[in-house]
Amino acid sequence: MTPEVQIALNQIGEAFTGCRLDSADDGQGGALVTLCDVPLDAGPFQQSDTWVGFQITHTYPYADTYPHFVRHDLSRRDGRALGEGMSISSFRNQPAVQVSRRSNRHDPTTDTALLKLCKVLRWLKSRP
Repeated sequence: MTPEVQIALNQIGEAFTGCRLDSADDGQGGALVTLCDVPLDAGPFQQSDTWVGFQITHTYPYADTYPHFVRHDLSRRDGRALGEGMSISSFRNQPAVQVSRRSNRHDPTTDTALLKLCKVLRWLKSRP
């Protein structure tokens, strides 16, 4: 892993101390990341927590951390479909829901993998 990717992993681990952080070298200088037991609070979902998976590529911090993946059985309390920006997919050979929240104006000086993860989680928890 590049030093920048390792720093990003350290930042995520420090911010999410109550969650297990698993990472694996992707063979190109980046990392495949899974953050486990992430609380969903009192959001719109039936599940109280999820895992979140994503890749930090070797071009980090110049590349956006995109997409993110969550548990495959995520479902809404109101029974409605997950909605826009979410689709059935897989991550690391396991079923998942892909969360598509691309950063169109990515700034490598301020947009970290941690910040992107926090934005994705905030978006998930605030779904109408």
